[in-house]
Amino acid sequence: MKKITKEVYLNWYENMLFWRKFEDKLAQVYIQQKVRGFLHLYNGQEAILAGALHAMELGKDKMITAYRNHVQPIGMGVDPKRVMAELYGKETGTSKGMGGSMHIFSKEFGFYGGHGIVGGQIPLGAGIAFADKYFKRDGVTLTFFGDGAARQGSLHEAFNLAMLWNLPVVFCVENNQYAMGTSVERSANHTDIHKLGDGYLMPNKPVDAMDPVACAEAFDEAITRARTGGGPTFLELRTYRYRGHSMSDAQHYRTKEEVAEYQKIDPITQVLDVIKSKKYATDEQIEEINKRVKDKVAECQKFAEESPFPKTQQLYDMVYEQEDYPFLSHKL
Repeated sequence: MKKITKEVYLNWYENMLFWRKFEDKLAQVYIQQKVRGFLHLYNGQEAILAGALHAMELGKDKMITAYRNHVQPIGMGVDPKRVMAELYGKETGTSKGMGGSMHIFSKEFGFYGGHGIVGGQIPLGAGIAFADKYFKRDGVTLTFFGDGAARQGSLHEAFNLAMLWNLPVVFCVENNQYAMGTSVERSANHTDIHKLGDGYLMPNKPVDAMDPVACAEAFDEAITRARTGGGPTFLELRTYRYRGHSMSDAQHYRTKEEVAEYQKIDPITQVLDVIKSKKYATDEQIEEINKRVKDKVAECQKFAEESPFPKTQQLYDMVYEQEDYPFLSHKL
């Protein structure tokens, strides 16, 4: 595995803080109705993405996930201004404002969504890995889903074929303890989700996903196995989300005390504690990072707010190939 150096910790802190503040800003503008529809935030789960990116080979490996998908493309290399613009529904967004919060994509940077159908991306991730194997590309696909999606039948079909065909895929369940408002304890007769891999003889393990180091180590092992012909791995990334399932979630299913307990092991705080204890940065340097993050978020917001909304014509251009729109009952 690549060494986890001083530079890695400093990058982790800046990136994770930016992802957190980026989404905090989204929550703020959502309340102002500048962002509409659903909005699912990643707060508390940032160590997973930090660890994954440390182990991946960007430009070669790919990622696919569910609808909690705003910061992953940023980590993969997508301009965060375009992600913010997409959430605003502006034509400068990643899908020209037509996808919105749950459907962010970037083929250029190997990010394949953003999927609103619960568990729908699990077989798609296996399919992307199948394509890499078929075309003899040396890539690995990380397929993310939530603990609720782990109860979908599509998982079992994908697991079976992934093992049968020995695909270069890492299945990653982000177990944040709640499927919308249903706790893991209430959705199955056991809470060790990773053991679902046992039925297919798929290597599997639980991971402390509040710790980016533990995540990086687990991802490195799984990605190396996949890249060297060892087949799939199933990782249960045990994490916690600090916000509701979506912005409309009143969170009646958990207590404020429970959230506060998990905030004591906030992944960003853990990284910052290491930076301070090992004197990787002075207080002044940390403050400079904080300011850069604040300025960058403000830049993203300014870009999104000043970008134009798409013209009505774009709606037709992105659906119809023929310019005379032969399937419309009226002409424009």
